[in-house]
Amino acid sequence: MRTFISIDMPKEIQKEIRKIQERLPEFKGKKTESENLHLTLKFLGEANERKIENIKERLRKVEHNSFETEIDSIGVFDNRKSKVYKRRIIVWLHLTNCEKLQKEIDEKLKDLFEKERRFMSHLTIARVKKVRDRKKFIIELKKIKFPKIKFKVDAFYLMESKLSEKGSKYSVIKKYKLER
Repeated sequence: MRTFISIDMPKEIQKEIRKIQERLPEFKGKKTESENLHLTLKFLGEANERKIENIKERLRKVEHNSFETEIDSIGVFDNRKSKVYKRRIIVWLHLTNCEKLQKEIDEKLKDLFEKERRFMSHLTIARVKKVRDRKKFIIELKKIKFPKIKFKVDAFYLMESKLSEKGSKYSVIKKYKLER
């Protein structure tokens, strides 16, 4: 089972993100579907049922208050030299205040998984395969302005990812409520 830990985007936030996606410069590739919008706190990879039970038990011990996050900027990972992404550009939105929760999750799972070396709180909104002018695309992208989008995070999720020709399909294994 391919697994990760995430924060989901509420429906009203998905609508706001969709508005931003509609303003992206022209490209060939794929915009992230609304139902797949999430912030990955930790990618776990393959795990069997026994390991999943151990993960679930450890995540129950996370003691973190709910908090407010804000989508405050747009950016890119320009994977020009990446063999994995084959010159793709990843377009993302930055979320604030998620680092403490990520570190606590990392700490609870440290005996099972390596800690994140460099966590960057981002939400992927598009995967760009091809553009006419790469430099111009990035310049135009950075011109996109939007009001800061705030919302409350009151849970995180242990998720399963199933890959297919149509893309990834995510399903919740376990929801963890954050304290008030």
